[in-house]
Amino acid sequence: MTTQATTPREPMLKARGLRKAFGRVIAIENADFDLYPGEILAVIGDNGAGKSTMIAAMNGAIRPDSGKIWLEGREVQFRNPMEARDAGIETVYQTLAMAPALTIVDNLFLGREYRKPGIAGRVFRALDRGRMRAEARRQLSDLGLMTIQNIDQVVETLSGGQRQGVAVARACAFGSKVVILDEPTAALGVKESARVLDLIRDVRDRGMSVVLISHNMPHVFEIADRVHVHRLGCRIAQVRPSDISMSDAVAIMTGAMAPPAEQAAPGPTRSQE
Repeated sequence: MTTQATTPREPMLKARGLRKAFGRVIAIENADFDLYPGEILAVIGDNGAGKSTMIAAMNGAIRPDSGKIWLEGREVQFRNPMEARDAGIETVYQTLAMAPALTIVDNLFLGREYRKPGIAGRVFRALDRGRMRAEARRQLSDLGLMTIQNIDQVVETLSGGQRQGVAVARACAFGSKVVILDEPTAALGVKESARVLDLIRDVRDRGMSVVLISHNMPHVFEIADRVHVHRLGCRIAQVRPSDISMSDAVAIMTGAMAPPAEQAAPGPTRSQE
C-alpha cells in the first residue's frame, strides 16, 4: 500500500531552467531545483556534472545566463553572495573559508562583527566582544559542540571536525532559511564525520532547510530526506533513499540506468562537439 507524500507544495528554494555557459562550455542547461522547508536535500552527481555551478547560481556566487530562482515563493536575483546571505542563505564551502590565525569568535563574526552601542560603535567602530562571545557560546552549545571549551582559541588549533563544526555554527548564526554544505565530510575521519552528520540533523531540527552536496553515498543515504540527481548539467531525477538502493542511485547518476519514470526530471540531451 502506497502512502501520500507529505512534502509541502511550496518549496523554500526553487529554480527553473537555469543555464550558465563559460565560453563554449555549458556548465548547466535547463537545470531545475526544489528544496522544501525543514528537509535535508542531498545533491549528487559525477565530477563535472554542473552541481556546483547550479548551487553557485542560487547563492549569488555567479549569475545564470537564463532561468529563474524563487525563495519562499518570491522571485529573487542575487547579484553577489552577500545578497543571498542577507536573504537567509548561508553556504559552507569545502575549504571552510576560515581564517586559521583568528579565534573561533572572530571567525564566527568575520565581516559581520557586532559594534558597541552609542558613539563608541558608530564613530569609533568599537567591537562589542562581550556580546559576540556570548552569542558564539550559545551557537556552539545549541549545536552540541561542547568539546570546544575555549572559544578564544585560534582555529588552527582545532581538529578537522571541530573546524567544520565552527563553520556550520557560523552558517546557523546568520542563515535563517537555507544552509548549503559543500562536501562537509570529505576530509574527515569516521568519528568526526559522524559528528558532522549529527550537526546537519541539528540544523534541520532547528527549522532550516539543508542542501548537502556529497560524493559519500553512505552519508547521503543515512541523513537525506530526498536526493537530487544531477547529470550533464541538469537534474535527471529526484528520489527518496527509502525508495531506491544505493547502487541504483549511482547507476542513475552515471547514466548506466534510466531514472524512474515517475520521478524523472526532463532535461536536454547535449551533443558532443
